[in-house]
Amino acid sequence: MVLGPDGKPCKICTSFRNWKPPSSSSKKTTTKSSNDSNDSSSPSAATAIATATASAAAAASAYDDDAARLRRAHCPPDGEALGRATWTFLHTTAAYYPERPSPAHRAHMLQLLHALPTLYPCGHCADDLGERLRRRPPDVRSRTALGAWLCATHNEVNTLLGKPEFDCARVDERWRDGPEDGSCD
Repeated sequence: MVLGPDGKPCKICTSFRNWKPPSSSSKKTTTKSSNDSNDSSSPSAATAIATATASAAAAASAYDDDAARLRRAHCPPDGEALGRATWTFLHTTAAYYPERPSPAHRAHMLQLLHALPTLYPCGHCADDLGERLRRRPPDVRSRTALGAWLCATHNEVNTLLGKPEFDCARVDERWRDGPEDGSCD
């Protein structure tokens, strides 16, 4: 859990899954008396009990997942949702950036990118991005150059977070054109 500048947990910096209260691992158990007529020690009874328990656990898990998704849909974004939305916006903006941008386009793109470390709600994410911008300034000479710079920057962050890197040769497919099979048309 990430703490904000006020010392309290930072919701925008922390994933919902880290906010979720620990689930109770204790389950109700029932004991059978020796007078019960069902013999649960038989292989078929044990299989039936195991199957029923697994089905109930799967249903409960699916219900918990659905409830969590519904809750998240009505809640402020957590760090993961904000990050995904921000990267989606930036990659899509880069995908539609002109191949030959005017000086005004270049200036606006630089203003947008340099404003993020000041305005981004997650403080440590903003600081990290600001440092990355200082170390390797954005290349806004063309759509191709901006897409490559953004993809490389995103991959640096993915590596930092232990996530897989994206194949930067597929930037247009992912953010502009969609796959050749037409599945996004």
